[in-house]
Amino acid sequence: MTLSLIKQDTSLESGSGRVSRPSTVAETGLDLLYLADLLSKQLYEHGVLDLHQLSRGSALAGSVVEEVCNFLRDEGRAEVRGAGERGALRFGLTDRGRAGALEALGRDGYAGVAPVTLDDYTRQAQAQAMSAVGADRERVHEAFADTVITVGLLDQLGPALHSGRAMFLYGDPGTGKSFISRRLSRLLPGEVLVPYAILVAGKALRCFDPAVHEAIEGEDDSPLARLYLENGHDPRYVRCRRPCVVTGGELTLGMLEVQYDAATHIHHAPLQLRANNGMLVIDDLGRQRMEPMELFNRWIVPMEERHDYLTLSNGQHFRVPFDVALVFSTNLEPLSLADPAFLRRIGYKIRFEPLSRYDYLTIWQQECDKHGLAFDEVLANLMIDEWHAVFDVPLLPCHPRDLIGLAMDYLRYQGQMEGGLSRDALEWAWQNYFGELGDPGREAS
Repeated sequence: MTLSLIKQDTSLESGSGRVSRPSTVAETGLDLLYLADLLSKQLYEHGVLDLHQLSRGSALAGSVVEEVCNFLRDEGRAEVRGAGERGALRFGLTDRGRAGALEALGRDGYAGVAPVTLDDYTRQAQAQAMSAVGADRERVHEAFADTVITVGLLDQLGPALHSGRAMFLYGDPGTGKSFISRRLSRLLPGEVLVPYAILVAGKALRCFDPAVHEAIEGEDDSPLARLYLENGHDPRYVRCRRPCVVTGGELTLGMLEVQYDAATHIHHAPLQLRANNGMLVIDDLGRQRMEPMELFNRWIVPMEERHDYLTLSNGQHFRVPFDVALVFSTNLEPLSLADPAFLRRIGYKIRFEPLSRYDYLTIWQQECDKHGLAFDEVLANLMIDEWHAVFDVPLLPCHPRDLIGLAMDYLRYQGQMEGGLSRDALEWAWQNYFGELGDPGREAS
Protein backbone atom coordinates (compact mmCIF):
# COMPACT_ATOMS: atom_id res chain seq x y z
CA MET A 1 0.00 0.00 0.00
CA THR A 2 1.29 3.44 -0.89
CA LEU A 3 0.71 6.05 1.72
CA SER A 4 1.79 9.58 1.18
CA LEU A 5 2.33 12.09 3.93
CA ILE A 6 2.41 15.78 3.09
CA LYS A 7 3.64 18.56 5.35
CA GLN A 8 1.40 21.37 6.52
CA ASP A 9 1.99 24.57 8.45
CA THR A 10 1.26 24.65 12.19
CA SER A 11 -0.52 27.00 14.54
CA LEU A 12 -2.08 26.91 17.98
CA GLU A 13 -5.67 25.72 17.74
CA SER A 14 -8.38 25.24 20.33
CA GLY A 15 -8.89 21.75 21.67
CA SER A 16 -5.51 20.28 20.77
CA GLY A 17 -3.89 21.17 24.11
CA ARG A 18 -6.62 19.97 26.45
CA VAL A 19 -5.13 16.58 27.41
CA SER A 20 -3.29 16.70 30.72
CA ARG A 21 -1.01 13.93 31.93
CA PRO A 22 -2.67 11.53 34.40
CA SER A 23 -0.92 11.21 37.76
CA THR A 24 -2.83 8.16 39.06
CA VAL A 25 -4.02 4.89 37.60
CA ALA A 26 -7.62 6.05 37.92
CA GLU A 27 -6.89 9.19 35.88
CA THR A 28 -5.53 7.14 32.97
CA GLY A 29 -9.00 5.65 32.47
CA LEU A 30 -7.31 2.25 32.21
CA ASP A 31 -7.84 -0.73 34.50
CA LEU A 32 -5.03 -1.57 36.94
CA LEU A 33 -4.95 -5.16 35.68
CA TYR A 34 -4.53 -3.95 32.09
CA LEU A 35 -1.60 -1.71 33.04
CA ALA A 36 -0.07 -4.54 35.04
CA ASP A 37 -0.21 -6.75 31.94
CA LEU A 38 1.23 -3.96 29.77
CA LEU A 39 4.25 -3.39 32.04
CA SER A 40 4.69 -7.16 32.41
CA LYS A 41 4.91 -7.47 28.61
CA GLN A 42 7.54 -4.73 28.52
CA LEU A 43 9.54 -6.46 31.26
CA TYR A 44 9.21 -9.77 29.43
CA GLU A 45 10.60 -8.22 26.22
CA HIS A 46 13.43 -6.21 27.84
CA GLY A 47 14.33 -8.21 30.91
CA VAL A 48 15.07 -5.81 33.76
CA LEU A 49 13.91 -2.18 33.66
CA ASP A 50 13.99 0.61 36.21
CA LEU A 51 11.10 2.95 36.99
CA HIS A 52 12.42 5.65 34.64
CA GLN A 53 12.66 3.20 31.73
CA LEU A 54 9.19 1.83 32.40
CA SER A 55 7.85 5.37 32.56
CA ARG A 56 9.44 6.28 29.21
CA GLY A 57 8.32 3.06 27.55
CA SER A 58 4.72 3.38 28.70
CA ALA A 59 4.49 7.21 28.60
CA LEU A 60 2.99 7.07 32.08
CA ALA A 61 3.92 9.32 34.98
CA GLY A 62 6.35 7.88 37.50
CA SER A 63 3.65 7.87 40.16
CA VAL A 64 1.43 5.68 37.95
CA VAL A 65 4.26 3.27 37.11
CA GLU A 66 5.19 2.99 40.78
CA GLU A 67 1.58 2.19 41.67
CA VAL A 68 1.45 -0.55 39.02
CA CYS A 69 4.82 -2.00 40.01
CA ASN A 70 3.76 -2.18 43.64
CA PHE A 71 0.71 -4.13 42.52
CA LEU A 72 2.92 -6.52 40.52
CA ARG A 73 5.12 -7.06 43.57
CA ASP A 74 2.11 -7.70 45.80
CA GLU A 75 0.83 -10.24 43.26
CA GLY A 76 4.19 -11.98 43.14
CA ARG A 77 4.61 -11.19 39.44
CA ALA A 78 7.62 -8.87 39.73
CA GLU A 79 10.50 -8.34 42.11
CA VAL A 80 13.06 -5.63 42.78
CA ARG A 81 16.46 -6.25 41.18
CA GLY A 82 18.46 -3.48 42.80
CA ALA A 83 18.74 0.20 41.84
CA GLY A 84 19.35 1.78 38.43
CA GLU A 85 19.89 5.34 37.17
CA ARG A 86 19.51 8.03 39.82
CA GLY A 87 18.72 5.34 42.37
CA ALA A 88 15.50 4.22 40.64
CA LEU A 89 14.40 0.71 41.54
CA ARG A 90 14.92 -1.94 38.88
CA PHE A 91 12.23 -4.56 38.32
CA GLY A 92 12.21 -8.00 36.76
CA LEU A 93 9.54 -10.68 36.38
CA THR A 94 9.21 -13.72 38.58
CA ASP A 95 8.37 -17.12 37.11
CA ARG A 96 4.73 -16.35 37.81
CA GLY A 97 5.13 -12.97 36.15
CA ARG A 98 6.69 -14.46 33.01
CA ALA A 99 3.83 -16.92 32.68
CA GLY A 100 1.34 -14.08 33.10
CA ALA A 101 3.17 -11.95 30.52
CA LEU A 102 3.10 -14.79 27.97
CA GLU A 103 -0.60 -15.23 28.57
CA ALA A 104 -1.16 -11.48 28.14
CA LEU A 105 0.86 -11.45 24.89
CA GLY A 106 -1.34 -14.25 23.57
CA ARG A 107 -4.43 -12.13 24.20
CA ASP A 108 -2.96 -8.90 22.86
CA GLY A 109 0.58 -8.55 21.51
CA TYR A 110 0.75 -4.78 21.95
CA ALA A 111 3.48 -3.81 24.42
CA GLY A 112 4.13 -0.15 23.59
CA VAL A 113 3.01 3.20 24.96
CA ALA A 114 -0.07 2.93 27.15
CA PRO A 115 -3.23 3.41 25.07
CA VAL A 116 -5.95 5.96 25.68
CA THR A 117 -9.55 4.93 26.16
CA LEU A 118 -11.97 5.00 23.25
CA ASP A 119 -14.06 7.63 25.07
CA ASP A 120 -11.02 9.86 25.56
CA TYR A 121 -10.03 9.50 21.91
CA THR A 122 -13.56 10.32 20.78
CA ARG A 123 -13.60 13.51 22.86
CA GLN A 124 -10.17 14.56 21.59
CA ALA A 125 -11.03 13.88 17.93
CA GLN A 126 -14.20 15.95 18.30
CA ALA A 127 -12.30 18.78 20.03
CA GLN A 128 -9.88 19.09 17.10
CA ALA A 129 -12.41 18.43 14.33
CA MET A 130 -11.97 19.86 10.85
CA SER A 131 -15.27 21.71 11.26
CA ALA A 132 -13.66 23.87 13.94
CA VAL A 133 -11.28 25.36 11.38
CA GLY A 134 -11.73 26.62 7.86
CA ALA A 135 -10.06 28.16 4.84
CA ASP A 136 -11.08 31.60 3.60
CA ARG A 137 -10.49 32.88 0.08
CA GLU A 138 -7.39 34.90 0.94
CA ARG A 139 -5.69 31.94 2.57
CA VAL A 140 -6.60 29.58 -0.28
CA HIS A 141 -5.17 31.91 -2.92
CA GLU A 142 -2.05 32.51 -0.84
CA ALA A 143 -1.45 28.77 -0.46
CA PHE A 144 -1.63 28.28 -4.26
CA ALA A 145 0.26 31.43 -5.24
CA ASP A 146 3.08 29.33 -6.74
CA THR A 147 0.71 26.99 -8.60
CA VAL A 148 -0.66 27.47 -12.11
CA ILE A 149 -4.40 27.12 -11.57
CA THR A 150 -7.38 29.18 -12.70
CA VAL A 151 -9.12 31.47 -10.23
CA GLY A 152 -12.44 29.80 -11.01
CA LEU A 153 -11.13 26.35 -10.15
CA LEU A 154 -9.48 27.63 -6.98
CA ASP A 155 -12.75 29.22 -5.91
CA GLN A 156 -14.45 25.84 -6.26
CA LEU A 157 -11.80 23.95 -4.29
CA GLY A 158 -11.65 26.48 -1.46
CA PRO A 159 -15.32 26.29 -0.39
CA ALA A 160 -15.23 22.50 -0.79
CA LEU A 161 -12.39 22.15 1.70
CA HIS A 162 -13.84 24.83 3.97
CA SER A 163 -17.09 22.88 4.19
CA GLY A 164 -15.41 19.62 5.21
CA ARG A 165 -17.67 17.76 2.76
CA ALA A 166 -16.44 15.15 0.30
CA MET A 167 -15.34 16.36 -3.12
CA PHE A 168 -15.14 14.61 -6.48
CA LEU A 169 -12.33 15.77 -8.80
CA TYR A 170 -12.65 14.48 -12.36
CA GLY A 171 -11.31 15.18 -15.82
CA ASP A 172 -8.95 13.83 -18.47
CA PRO A 173 -5.68 12.17 -17.43
CA GLY A 174 -2.91 14.70 -16.90
CA THR A 175 -5.13 17.67 -16.05
CA GLY A 176 -3.55 17.99 -12.60
CA LYS A 177 -6.14 16.35 -10.35
CA SER A 178 -3.66 14.29 -8.34
CA PHE A 179 -1.19 17.16 -8.05
CA ILE A 180 -3.81 19.63 -6.86
CA SER A 181 -5.51 17.18 -4.49
CA ARG A 182 -2.20 16.62 -2.73
CA ARG A 183 -1.56 20.34 -2.57
CA LEU A 184 -4.90 20.84 -0.81
CA SER A 185 -3.09 19.55 2.26
CA ARG A 186 -1.44 22.98 2.45
CA LEU A 187 -4.80 24.25 3.65
CA LEU A 188 -5.05 21.81 6.55
CA PRO A 189 -4.48 24.18 9.46
CA GLY A 190 -2.84 23.70 12.80
CA GLU A 191 -1.90 20.53 14.56
CA VAL A 192 -3.62 17.60 16.24
CA LEU A 193 -2.96 15.05 18.95
CA VAL A 194 -2.79 11.45 17.77
CA PRO A 195 -2.72 8.60 20.32
CA TYR A 196 -0.14 5.86 20.01
CA ALA A 197 -2.97 3.39 20.58
CA ILE A 198 -6.64 3.24 21.55
CA LEU A 199 -7.98 0.66 23.99
CA VAL A 200 -11.11 -1.09 22.69
CA ALA A 201 -12.65 -3.97 24.65
CA GLY A 202 -9.32 -4.83 26.23
CA LYS A 203 -7.42 -4.72 22.91
CA ALA A 204 -4.94 -2.01 21.95
CA LEU A 205 -5.62 -0.62 18.48
CA ARG A 206 -2.37 0.87 17.18
CA CYS A 207 -3.16 4.31 15.76
CA PHE A 208 -0.03 6.47 15.42
CA ASP A 209 1.78 5.59 12.20
CA PRO A 210 5.07 7.34 11.29
CA ALA A 211 4.31 6.67 7.61
CA VAL A 212 1.16 8.79 7.92
CA HIS A 213 1.62 11.09 10.89
CA GLU A 214 4.34 13.70 10.99
CA ALA A 215 5.29 14.32 14.60
CA ILE A 216 6.17 17.90 15.51
CA GLU A 217 9.50 17.97 17.28
CA GLY A 218 12.07 20.57 18.22
CA GLU A 219 9.56 23.39 18.59
CA ASP A 220 9.91 23.93 22.33
CA ASP A 221 9.45 27.68 21.95
CA SER A 222 6.07 27.44 20.23
CA PRO A 223 2.98 28.62 22.13
CA LEU A 224 1.48 25.14 22.04
CA ALA A 225 4.66 23.53 23.37
CA ARG A 226 4.64 25.95 26.32
CA LEU A 227 0.96 25.20 26.87
CA TYR A 228 1.70 21.47 26.94
CA LEU A 229 4.49 22.02 29.45
CA GLU A 230 2.29 24.11 31.70
CA ASN A 231 -0.61 21.65 31.51
CA GLY A 232 1.53 18.51 31.86
CA HIS A 233 0.69 17.23 28.36
CA ASP A 234 -0.21 13.53 28.23
CA PRO A 235 2.64 11.89 26.23
CA ARG A 236 0.35 9.01 25.24
CA TYR A 237 -0.62 11.44 22.46
CA VAL A 238 1.77 12.64 19.76
CA ARG A 239 1.63 16.22 18.52
CA CYS A 240 1.30 15.94 14.74
CA ARG A 241 0.51 18.00 11.70
CA ARG A 242 -2.93 17.22 10.35
CA PRO A 243 -2.51 14.04 8.31
CA CYS A 244 -2.97 13.76 4.57
CA VAL A 245 -3.18 10.18 3.36
CA VAL A 246 -3.10 9.33 -0.35
CA THR A 247 -3.98 5.90 -1.72
CA GLY A 248 -4.67 4.81 -5.28
CA GLY A 249 -5.25 1.68 -7.32
CA GLU A 250 -3.90 -0.53 -4.52
CA LEU A 251 -6.84 0.31 -2.25
CA THR A 252 -9.04 -2.61 -1.18
CA LEU A 253 -12.08 -2.76 1.08
CA GLY A 254 -10.00 -4.72 3.60
CA MET A 255 -7.75 -1.70 4.10
CA LEU A 256 -10.76 0.21 5.43
CA GLU A 257 -11.24 -2.31 8.26
CA VAL A 258 -9.17 -3.02 11.36
CA GLN A 259 -6.01 -4.89 10.37
CA TYR A 260 -5.10 -7.80 12.64
CA ASP A 261 -1.65 -9.36 12.54
CA ALA A 262 -2.13 -12.98 13.60
CA ALA A 263 1.63 -13.44 14.11
CA THR A 264 2.03 -10.55 16.58
CA HIS A 265 -1.57 -10.44 17.89
CA ILE A 266 -1.65 -6.68 17.27
CA HIS A 267 -4.57 -4.69 15.83
CA HIS A 268 -3.81 -1.76 13.49
CA ALA A 269 -6.14 1.15 12.73
CA PRO A 270 -7.60 1.26 9.21
CA LEU A 271 -6.73 3.92 6.68
CA GLN A 272 -9.55 6.35 7.48
CA LEU A 273 -8.95 6.21 11.24
CA ARG A 274 -5.29 7.13 10.73
CA ALA A 275 -6.46 10.00 8.50
CA ASN A 276 -8.91 11.29 11.12
CA ASN A 277 -8.86 15.08 11.66
CA GLY A 278 -7.19 15.39 8.27
CA MET A 279 -7.58 14.44 4.60
CA LEU A 280 -7.92 11.16 2.73
CA VAL A 281 -7.34 11.24 -1.03
CA ILE A 282 -8.61 8.31 -3.10
CA ASP A 283 -6.61 8.71 -6.31
CA ASP A 284 -7.26 6.93 -9.62
CA LEU A 285 -10.81 6.08 -8.56
CA GLY A 286 -12.17 3.31 -10.76
CA ARG A 287 -8.85 1.46 -10.97
CA GLN A 288 -9.15 -0.28 -7.61
CA ARG A 289 -9.58 -4.05 -7.34
CA MET A 290 -13.25 -3.59 -6.51
CA GLU A 291 -16.28 -1.93 -8.01
CA PRO A 292 -16.51 1.79 -7.19
CA MET A 293 -20.00 1.30 -5.76
CA GLU A 294 -18.58 -1.12 -3.20
CA LEU A 295 -16.29 1.65 -2.00
CA PHE A 296 -19.04 4.25 -2.09
CA ASN A 297 -21.41 2.03 -0.13
CA ARG A 298 -18.70 1.65 2.51
CA TRP A 299 -18.64 5.45 2.91
CA ILE A 300 -22.38 6.21 2.97
CA VAL A 301 -22.87 5.95 6.74
CA PRO A 302 -19.58 7.65 7.73
CA MET A 303 -20.15 10.55 5.31
CA GLU A 304 -23.67 11.23 6.57
CA GLU A 305 -23.36 10.47 10.28
CA ARG A 306 -19.71 11.56 10.79
CA HIS A 307 -18.82 8.32 12.57
CA ASP A 308 -17.67 4.90 11.46
CA TYR A 309 -18.26 1.36 12.71
CA LEU A 310 -15.31 -1.02 12.99
CA THR A 311 -14.78 -4.58 14.22
CA LEU A 312 -11.94 -6.24 16.13
CA SER A 313 -10.66 -9.71 15.29
CA ASN A 314 -12.83 -11.19 18.05
CA GLY A 315 -15.99 -9.73 16.50
CA GLN A 316 -16.28 -6.82 18.93
CA HIS A 317 -17.96 -3.84 17.18
CA PHE A 318 -17.19 -0.26 18.13
CA ARG A 319 -17.82 3.27 16.89
CA VAL A 320 -15.21 5.93 16.17
CA PRO A 321 -15.45 9.53 14.92
CA PHE A 322 -15.18 10.03 11.16
CA ASP A 323 -13.69 13.49 10.71
CA VAL A 324 -12.03 13.13 7.32
CA ALA A 325 -12.00 15.44 4.31
CA LEU A 326 -12.59 12.87 1.56
CA VAL A 327 -11.23 13.64 -1.90
CA PHE A 328 -12.08 11.32 -4.80
CA SER A 329 -9.94 11.83 -7.91
CA THR A 330 -10.72 10.08 -11.20
CA ASN A 331 -10.23 10.20 -14.96
CA LEU A 332 -13.75 8.83 -15.47
CA GLU A 333 -17.10 10.59 -15.61
CA PRO A 334 -18.86 10.56 -12.22
CA LEU A 335 -22.06 8.96 -13.57
CA SER A 336 -20.05 6.02 -14.91
CA LEU A 337 -18.84 5.30 -11.38
CA ALA A 338 -21.77 6.02 -9.09
CA ASP A 339 -25.51 6.42 -9.23
CA PRO A 340 -27.15 9.85 -8.79
CA ALA A 341 -28.27 8.97 -5.25
CA PHE A 342 -24.68 8.63 -4.08
CA LEU A 343 -23.41 11.59 -6.09
CA ARG A 344 -25.92 13.79 -4.28
CA ARG A 345 -24.12 12.91 -1.06
CA ILE A 346 -20.88 14.33 -2.44
CA GLY A 347 -21.21 18.04 -2.05
CA TYR A 348 -18.71 19.12 -4.72
CA LYS A 349 -18.13 17.75 -8.22
CA ILE A 350 -15.23 19.70 -9.73
CA ARG A 351 -14.10 19.21 -13.32
CA PHE A 352 -10.47 19.76 -14.37
CA GLU A 353 -9.98 21.04 -17.94
CA PRO A 354 -6.93 21.38 -20.24
CA LEU A 355 -4.84 24.52 -19.88
CA SER A 356 -5.03 27.78 -21.74
CA ARG A 357 -2.03 28.74 -23.91
CA TYR A 358 -0.91 31.28 -21.30
CA ASP A 359 -0.98 28.75 -18.44
CA TYR A 360 0.79 26.12 -20.54
CA LEU A 361 3.59 28.56 -21.37
CA THR A 362 3.82 29.56 -17.71
CA ILE A 363 4.36 25.95 -16.63
CA TRP A 364 6.83 25.47 -19.51
CA GLN A 365 8.86 28.42 -18.20
CA GLN A 366 8.70 27.10 -14.63
CA GLU A 367 10.07 23.74 -15.76
CA CYS A 368 12.87 25.45 -17.67
CA ASP A 369 13.76 27.49 -14.58
CA LYS A 370 13.71 24.36 -12.43
CA HIS A 371 16.30 22.68 -14.70
CA GLY A 372 18.40 25.78 -15.26
CA LEU A 373 17.41 26.04 -18.93
CA ALA A 374 16.80 29.21 -20.90
CA PHE A 375 13.12 29.72 -21.70
CA ASP A 376 12.71 29.81 -25.51
CA GLU A 377 9.21 31.19 -26.04
CA VAL A 378 9.40 30.64 -29.81
CA LEU A 379 10.16 26.96 -29.33
CA ALA A 380 7.41 26.58 -26.72
CA ASN A 381 4.86 28.20 -29.06
CA LEU A 382 6.02 25.92 -31.85
CA MET A 383 5.09 22.98 -29.62
CA ILE A 384 1.60 24.37 -29.25
CA ASP A 385 0.92 25.51 -32.83
CA GLU A 386 2.67 22.85 -34.88
CA TRP A 387 2.43 19.76 -32.71
CA HIS A 388 -0.35 20.02 -30.12
CA ALA A 389 -2.71 21.63 -32.63
CA VAL A 390 -1.84 19.37 -35.58
CA PHE A 391 -2.14 16.14 -33.60
CA ASP A 392 -5.10 17.40 -31.56
CA VAL A 393 -3.28 16.89 -28.24
CA PRO A 394 -4.81 18.98 -25.41
CA LEU A 395 -2.56 21.25 -23.37
CA LEU A 396 -2.13 19.41 -20.08
CA PRO A 397 -0.11 20.45 -17.02
CA CYS A 398 1.97 17.25 -17.15
CA HIS A 399 3.26 17.81 -20.68
CA PRO A 400 5.95 20.48 -20.05
CA ARG A 401 7.50 18.46 -17.21
CA ASP A 402 7.45 15.18 -19.11
CA LEU A 403 8.56 16.48 -22.51
CA ILE A 404 11.36 18.62 -21.11
CA GLY A 405 12.52 15.70 -18.96
CA LEU A 406 12.70 13.38 -21.96
CA ALA A 407 14.45 16.03 -24.07
CA MET A 408 17.09 16.46 -21.36
CA ASP A 409 17.65 12.69 -21.28
CA TYR A 410 18.33 12.86 -25.03
CA LEU A 411 20.66 15.87 -24.75
CA ARG A 412 22.67 14.28 -21.94
CA TYR A 413 23.04 11.10 -23.98
CA GLN A 414 24.22 13.10 -27.00
CA GLY A 415 26.51 15.27 -24.88
CA GLN A 416 24.69 18.41 -26.08
CA MET A 417 23.45 19.94 -22.80
CA GLU A 418 25.41 23.16 -23.34
CA GLY A 419 23.14 24.26 -26.16
CA GLY A 420 19.93 23.95 -24.15
CA LEU A 421 16.64 22.68 -25.52
CA SER A 422 16.48 22.23 -29.27
CA ARG A 423 13.79 21.36 -31.77
CA ASP A 424 15.51 18.05 -32.51
CA ALA A 425 15.54 17.08 -28.84
CA LEU A 426 11.88 17.99 -28.41
CA GLU A 427 10.89 16.10 -31.59
CA TRP A 428 12.65 13.04 -30.15
CA ALA A 429 10.86 13.54 -26.81
CA TRP A 430 7.49 13.95 -28.57
CA GLN A 431 7.92 10.75 -30.57
CA ASN A 432 8.77 8.78 -27.44
CA TYR A 433 5.97 10.32 -25.41
CA PHE A 434 3.25 10.29 -28.09
CA GLY A 435 4.53 7.45 -30.25
CA GLU A 436 1.09 6.42 -31.39
CA LEU A 437 0.33 9.94 -32.64
CA GLY A 438 3.00 9.98 -35.31
CA ASP A 439 6.15 11.90 -36.15
CA PRO A 440 5.95 15.68 -35.58
CA GLY A 441 8.32 16.12 -38.51
CA ARG A 442 5.64 14.76 -40.84
CA GLU A 443 2.07 15.72 -41.57
CA ALA A 444 -0.57 14.21 -39.33
CA SER A 445 -2.50 11.34 -40.84
